[in-house]
Formats: sequence, structure tokens, C-alpha cells
Amino acid sequence: MNGHESLAARFEAHRDHLRGVAYRMLGSLDDADDAVQAAWLRVDRAGVDGVENLAGWLTTVVARVCLDVLRIRRTRGEESLTSIPEAVLERPGGIEPEQEAVLAESVGRALLVVLDRLTPAERVAFVLHDLFAVPFAEIAPVVGRSSVASKKLASRARDRVRGVAAVDEADLAEHYGVVDAFLAAARGGDLDTLVRVLAPDVVRQADRFAVPDGAARDVRGARAVAEETPVFAHRARMGEVALVDGRPGIVIAPSGRLFAVLRLTVETGRITRIEVIADPTHLAELPLAAGRP
Repeated sequence: MNGHESLAARFEAHRDHLRGVAYRMLGSLDDADDAVQAAWLRVDRAGVDGVENLAGWLTTVVARVCLDVLRIRRTRGEESLTSIPEAVLERPGGIEPEQEAVLAESVGRALLVVLDRLTPAERVAFVLHDLFAVPFAEIAPVVGRSSVASKKLASRARDRVRGVAAVDEADLAEHYGVVDAFLAAARGGDLDTLVRVLAPDVVRQADRFAVPDGAARDVRGARAVAEETPVFAHRARMGEVALVDGRPGIVIAPSGRLFAVLRLTVETGRITRIEVIADPTHLAELPLAAGRP
């Protein structure tokens, strides 16, 4: 095996790890694969002579490529990757390629949505440090900041990812339990559980982007809301519990791309109001956080 073949083999041994890093930074499997390939071209040109920690060094090379991509997106004002048209979502069987669906599930759909709202430098610093334990001394040259400034970037990102709850700890745990039960029942079409977690006089309200033409914008009563929910079971399968305005709600995010948010009101252990938001302008302004670790 010659030197080039040896280098290629060593790079391939780390490809899955590098792909995972790039996916968390870019939120797109295609873009992640492109970033890893671009990193290989850089490595092939530069060689690895003198590199002691190859995995760590390759991680920073991929991170630099991803940071460039994120900055170009922002400079060009490209449409966020978290935007997805309803017509695509409603295709039979959903829109997620299996591999990307598995990745989105493993990373967390809510986390991907919130990461997309960070600045490029915040996202890179957070992903490298909090998700892959890269020291700030190694992050600093990637983002072009000092170690102290890189730490602050990751800290700001962490605060945005976690969010701040608008209810006390005891109520928060109860609300999470109710919303978890609602989402699980919606995914499985479990009408009995849906009726149990919905208040008898629950109101479901949706904006014009959230329901098909001709469908009711407002639905009232536990049985009526429960019976319509299985119709949207494919959406629920692409949903995840998150903090919405500081309270447990649900983000619908196929492949980590935000389509809609369910803002839920929980009182005395039941859901009293469901607001379905899919208006892109409203979604962009809505405070969202991944919430639970």
C-alpha cells in the first residue's frame, strides 16, 4: 500500500465520525457528506505528517469546512434548512429518507431546529465542545477566537439550546409527562389515551398554514380533537417534545427541518389548548429550546 492509499484508508476509518460531526453542524446529510469529502481533499493535499491525534485533527478540519458553509449560507441569506413546504410533508409515506430519519432521531429533532438558530461560530463551538468534547484550545483556531471567547460562544449556545422554563420544576415535570403521553398516543393512534390527556373542553386552533384547505381551523372537545389526531399521525412521528415559549410543546421537524409547532397549555394534568403554528414568519420568531438534556 503506497502513502496515498494508506492515508485514504486512515481517513475512511474516521468517516462515520466525521459525518456525524458535519451533520450536527449543517443539519443536512447531503451537505454533511459534501463537507467530509471537502475535508478529505484538504487532508490529501496537506498530508498528516506530524499529526499525533488524527481523529481530533480531522474533526477540526471538518469543522472548518462546516463553518465556511454556515457563513456562506448566512451571507447569501439562503432559506433556512429548517424550512420545508407542506406539499412535500404531505407526500404519502412522509418525506424522510430512512438514513436521514435515523440520524435526526439519534441527534434529536428539537436540537437540530435550535442549532439552526445559532450563529455559525456558536454552532461550531457548541457542537465541538458539548457534543464531541473537543477542548476549547483546539476550538479557538477553528472559529478564529481565543479559548476564552470560544468558551463564551459555547456557553451562549448552550443557554439557547436548554432554554428557560416558564413554570416551576414540579409543574414542568408534570407538563412534560402530559405532553409525552399526548405525542406517544398521537403517533400510535391511541384514542383512549388521547381523550384521557385532553381536557373535556379542549380547543385546537390552527393557522392557515397548518391545515389543508377546507379543514376546520378550530376544533373543540376532547373526543373531536382525539379523533382528528390520527389523521396527522405521520406528522407526529416526525415530532419531538421541546420547550415552546418556555413550556413543553411539540416541534414537527422532518429531518430536523421545522415545519410546525404545537404550543400546548396544560392545566391540572390535562391539555386545555393546542395551538398549531406553521406560519413561517411566526415560527421564525417563536422562542424554542431543546429543553431536557
